Formats: sequence, structure tokens, C-alpha cells
Amino acid sequence: MSISPSPETLDVIKWLIALDTTSRDSNLELIGQVSDALATHGIEPVLIHNEDGRKANLLATFPAADGSTTGGIVLSAHTDVVPVDGQQWQSDPFTATVRDDRLYGRGTCDMKSFLGAVVAYFPAFAAAQLREPIHIAFSYDEEVGCVGAVSLVEKITELGLEPRGCIVGEPSSMRAIRGHKSVNVFRVDFRGVAAHSSLTTEGVNAIAYAARFTSFVHELAAEFAEQGPFDPAYLVPYTSTTVNQIAGGIAVNTIPADCQLHFEFRSIAATDQQALIERFRAKADELNQQMREANEQAGVEFTVVASSPGLETDADSRIVSDTAAWGALPCEDKVTYGTEAGLFANAGIATVVCGPGDIAQAHAPDEFIELEQIAHCEQMLDAMLADLSL
Repeated sequence: MSISPSPETLDVIKWLIALDTTSRDSNLELIGQVSDALATHGIEPVLIHNEDGRKANLLATFPAADGSTTGGIVLSAHTDVVPVDGQQWQSDPFTATVRDDRLYGRGTCDMKSFLGAVVAYFPAFAAAQLREPIHIAFSYDEEVGCVGAVSLVEKITELGLEPRGCIVGEPSSMRAIRGHKSVNVFRVDFRGVAAHSSLTTEGVNAIAYAARFTSFVHELAAEFAEQGPFDPAYLVPYTSTTVNQIAGGIAVNTIPADCQLHFEFRSIAATDQQALIERFRAKADELNQQMREANEQAGVEFTVVASSPGLETDADSRIVSDTAAWGALPCEDKVTYGTEAGLFANAGIATVVCGPGDIAQAHAPDEFIELEQIAHCEQMLDAMLADLSL
């Protein structure tokens, strides 16, 4: 028998969908309105802005009945969504629409349904006589490499909140996920020297050197696929790496002076994340030296765009048994997509990924979430609140 979410939670999710928080834009309207909602319950959030002040993380604590703010559980969500550019939607992506027991709209799955459910529970959190505090952690720019959560987790540590557990509400079909790969994104800029294509010795071909780096990336990809290390809990059971964007050149008869590529790798726990970054950096340095020997004006610039750690939570961790007791579905699978969970885990906070929705619907046109998934999330929050209350 199917279950339905409360009208209150559904209304909050619809309100959040209507706020366009595409990563390239500001999230301050959403953060401001959530701050106002907290203020009605006497909760003063801490906002952590990015460098230009256009975006902010939000950190707030519903204290325990004795006034303490240390320990307890973090409920984590990102506020940004991916663009809808070039996608064909049957309805306005920023107007949440119910069709056939599904809620459609950008962010319904990833991840404003979890975000909305948490906001809808603010009154219940405030009214409860809590044994332990509940911390709210909303971030910006997760979709461009878990950028905002870095300073958010740092603030949690700085304030000495010491949560004993964290639930990152990314879409997992309400499974309690204990592991995912790291996510690492890089840009490599090749600066060559332009010349007429009939005078190849006069120029330095930036595309040619970018191609050498691309070959190196995919040679490493083959190495991992053949030699491991392996983790059978993943659908792709080894570290993967691939060049996914490349741009260079201005004309077919001109030696290209510039070429830029973006590549990524996603590593399992058995791969040394930092050591692998250094392998790529060393290759870029090698090509930089070769280009400079050809012409001192040429060279390579290697930039780490984003690097977010993987997640590897022990099966016997208390947060795993807690989420199972609260209604999350136990799961031995690990997921290939990345989340902010590794940042919390690296700060010593035992973390699981557990939220409503199927990741297969995330980022797609006509993104949707089953209404039953939202209701399941509410049931988990109800059980959590009961367990954390006196």
C-alpha cells in the first residue's frame, strides 16, 4: 500500500523548487528564507559566505533540552541544482508539478525533497524535548565539486559541535549508503605558439601536447581497469579516470596556440587519492618542460578544480544502526556518484548517505521523485525525532 507525504512537506518542497538555485547563480534568496523560518523558532543560523558574497552555507542547531549543542546528528543537504539548459521539459522545471504520484521539477530528486522535508520539520524539532541536538547543514555549490561544504564542515569543527553522526540526504532510494568514490576534477591549460600550418617548426602545437596528456589519462584508466585495486561493492569496481572536455585551435591552417582540457577521476578507498593527483601533476610538469624546451613562451598550467574525498563508513558504526532503526533500508552497495559525505567523515563525523529519490532521475529533463519516497523520508525523520527526544 502506497503512502503519501504530508501536505505541509509537499508545500515546502514546491516553494524550494520555485527558487532557482542553479549553481551558476546565487542561493541567497533560499538561504534568507530558510534563515527567517529558523528565526520564528528562536534559532539563529550561522552563514558562511563564499568569497564574492553571492552564495552562502547555512549552519543551525536545535539544542538539546538542557541547552547543550555538542554531539547529536547533522542533517545535510545542498541547496544548488544543475542547469536545465538545452533540456526539453513537459512542464516548467521551476514549478513543481504532481503527475501520476510523482513530483516533477528541477531539484525534486537532487535534492530539494530532502531539504524541504528537513525545513518542514523545523517546528517539530523546535517543540521537541531533545536528548541530543539536531544540526542543520545546508551548502552551496555541491554540483560543481562539493565546493561550499568545505567551509561548512570547517565551521562545524571550529564551533566544537562534535556531532556523533551525519545523514547526507542525497537521493539513495532511502538506502543507507556507507561508501562512495572520491570526486576529483582538473583543468589543464596548454599554451603553445601560433604559426602558419605550413611552417610547423615555427610553432608549438598546444593540441598535440593536450593529446599526449589525454593519452596518459586513458592509459591510467586502462591500468586501473586491468590491475585494480578492486572493490566489488561498486558497479564500476575500480578507480576510473577520463578526459571529458577539450577545446583548442582557431583554424585548420593555424598551429594552435591554446588548448584546454578538463578531466576527472573517481577513486575507491584502496587508491591513494593524493598520490594519484601527483601522478597527473607530474605528467603535466613533464609536458611543460618539453614545451618550454621548444619555445620558452610555451608551457602547461595544471589546476585542481575540485577534490572531494570518498566515503568509507564502518558497518558497525552507530550512525548505520541508527538509520536502520529509523527506517532507512540497510544496504551493502556503494555508489559511484560523489557527495559531501566524505568531507564530514574526514572531519571525524560518522556519516551515511540516505535520502529520498533515485539518482537515475537526477539532472535529467523531467526530473522527478516518487511521492512515496518523500513519505518514507518523513517516516525516517519522525523515528529519528522520537529516538532523540526525552
